[in-house]
Amino acid sequence: MRRRFALGAAVLTAAGLLAVAAPGAAQAADHCSGRKVRTLPFSTGRVVLYKRDGYVCAVTVPEEPGTKRDMMVSVRARGGRPVVDEGSFAYHAGPVTVYAGQRCVWVKAKVGEGSVSSGWVLC
Repeated sequence: MRRRFALGAAVLTAAGLLAVAAPGAAQAADHCSGRKVRTLPFSTGRVVLYKRDGYVCAVTVPEEPGTKRDMMVSVRARGGRPVVDEGSFAYHAGPVTVYAGQRCVWVKAKVGEGSVSSGWVLC
């Protein structure tokens, strides 16, 4: 009985440590619903794109979360205006969501000095 209890406690502790060790991956998934369709990495972070029922959601996550810095994420469906979240954040910028239907989207993201601009994607 003690062995089972010790094993259960060890498994729970390991699961807790993994959740703390990878906060960026968990954060993006926590904020956008749907399936992950693309990750666009850049020098200081990455922007993760999700799609569900014609909606596209994006979150920018820094390489080193926890320190406030300028971040931005923008998603624009072809023919529409961009939806932008910009400011000083410690863990993520976004989520921002647009209805794209079957249209292409253009994604931009920035963390500090690093940035990415996708061009038309998800066509």
